[in-house]
Amino acid sequence: MFYLSLGWDYLKTYMKIRLAYRMDLLVEILSDLMFQGVNLFFLLVVFLHTQLLDGWTESQMLFVYGYFMVPYGIFNCCFNLWNFTERYIVKGEMDRILTRPAYNLTQLALENLDPPSLAGSVVGLVIMALTWPSAGLEFAWYDPLVLAVLVLGSIMVYAGIYIAFTAISFFTDAPTGILPLVWNIQNYGRYPVTIYNRAITVLLTGILPFAFVGFYPAAYFLDRAAWGHIALLTPVVGGVFFAGALAFWNFGVSRYRGAGS
Repeated sequence: MFYLSLGWDYLKTYMKIRLAYRMDLLVEILSDLMFQGVNLFFLLVVFLHTQLLDGWTESQMLFVYGYFMVPYGIFNCCFNLWNFTERYIVKGEMDRILTRPAYNLTQLALENLDPPSLAGSVVGLVIMALTWPSAGLEFAWYDPLVLAVLVLGSIMVYAGIYIAFTAISFFTDAPTGILPLVWNIQNYGRYPVTIYNRAITVLLTGILPFAFVGFYPAAYFLDRAAWGHIALLTPVVGGVFFAGALAFWNFGVSRYRGAGS
């Protein structure tokens, strides 16, 4: 209840601040949607020149992309730590975080909430709903529950990878890290891994498992017989990576000696 109350207070504070400049908030939401629109446009242009991409139809590819947007938007809202090194390590604000009673990572997440990112998740759900009939997908009564579990697993994959790489900042104060490269790699997860060579498939499945934030869980609905077994591993993979990231994060915090050290 303490963390729920704390989260609600942070959310109210965020909305009061952002609604003071409503046009700025609107522009941010529109810019995010435009960015996603450009990616969708690229996908549509590809299918102007071919009907199939390694056996995948346009509707199926759009469905995968729609799923990819759902956990990504929620992750961005709750784990917006892109400027962690510069703000909290270089400028020393981590010292302030460690004096608070809440768990430090929770405190960081709440301080950097980004609710406008949820607009992308909503758009992703709309894309999935619109492409579901054209992709010829079956619908079972338990599909919404399976979708919720898979999305949660995908969010944990995102969080696990990015928390682990963010924790590297405790060992180096370089203002730019590896996160931009990781962000570029994650975008491969919004397309079927079958279109890549074996090395990239292994990377996206077992090393940086971004295939579990887009293709694999979406493929559960596209072809359950062929992909269902690996798609249902999404919560397991997410749990393992998230637990490992938390352990590495806590180790990094224990090594932190303050901005003046």
